[in-house]
Amino acid sequence: MLPKSSQRVGEVIRIANQIAREYDREYVGTEHVLMAIQREGTGIGAAVLAKRGVTADKLRDEVDKLVKKQLEETWVFGRLPGTPHFKNVMAIAIDQCQKINAKEVCTEHLLLALLKERGSVAGKALKSLGISYNDARSDILELTSES
Repeated sequence: MLPKSSQRVGEVIRIANQIAREYDREYVGTEHVLMAIQREGTGIGAAVLAKRGVTADKLRDEVDKLVKKQLEETWVFGRLPGTPHFKNVMAIAIDQCQKINAKEVCTEHLLLALLKERGSVAGKALKSLGISYNDARSDILELTSES
C-alpha cells in the first residue's frame, strides 16, 4: 500500500504550480518543487535547506542559471504537466518514505528524492549549493529524532 502525502506536501505541490506560473512555464519541474519546499518553509525539508544556508535568493539565482529554454517531454500531474524528472521525484519520495516506514510522504522525502534524481535542475542546484544526499539524510535523521 502506498503511503499518503502529508498536507504539507500537498501545499508544496500547490506552491510548485504557482512558482511554475511565475516562471511562465506550462509544466512543473523539479526546480519548482525545490523552490516550493523552501518557500513553504515549515517542513523538515525547508529546515535542512536553511541549516545548509540555502536562502530563497540563493536558490532562485542557482535555478535561474540552470533552467534551459527547451522543454522536456511532459506528463500530466495535477493542474500543470510535470517533467519526467518530476514524475521520478514523486516515485522516489514514496520509496524514501517506505524505506523508513513513515506513515506519509513529507517534504524531507521530497528533498531526498530531488537529491537522488540525476540530471534534474533541482539536483544540480542542490549540488551547486553544496548539499549532498548523505548530508541531507543526516540532517533529516537529526531533526526527526529531536521531535
